Amino acid sequence: MPDLAEQLDTATGKPAGVRKLVRKYSTYTLLVLDEWLLDKPDERMRSFLLEIMEHRYDTVSTVFVTQYPVKDWHERLGGDVTADAIMDRIVHNGITINTGEYNMRRHHAHPTTTN
Repeated sequence: MPDLAEQLDTATGKPAGVRKLVRKYSTYTLLVLDEWLLDKPDERMRSFLLEIMEHRYDTVSTVFVTQYPVKDWHERLGGDVTADAIMDRIVHNGITINTGEYNMRRHHAHPTTTN
């Protein structure tokens, strides 16, 4: 998501830049959005996400990787009509896989030793 936000910033200053970016992300057979909603998206990003989700809906797959439960996404998306529209396109025909609370980074971290 942070890289996507950066690409959106760059595309915004170019003629038809955002439209081209929407087309680009709409056509991937599988789109993985890592760090989904780590930062709350601003209005421009929310509109962009709605356009992508609209184009992808019921045609290709999108994976959302996040630390937030689905029940919290609406609020993190702004809690308004745009958030409703984005969530509608995500949750219908969606599959949720809860991986639990297990933290692999913590599990594989080497304990620090003190002298």
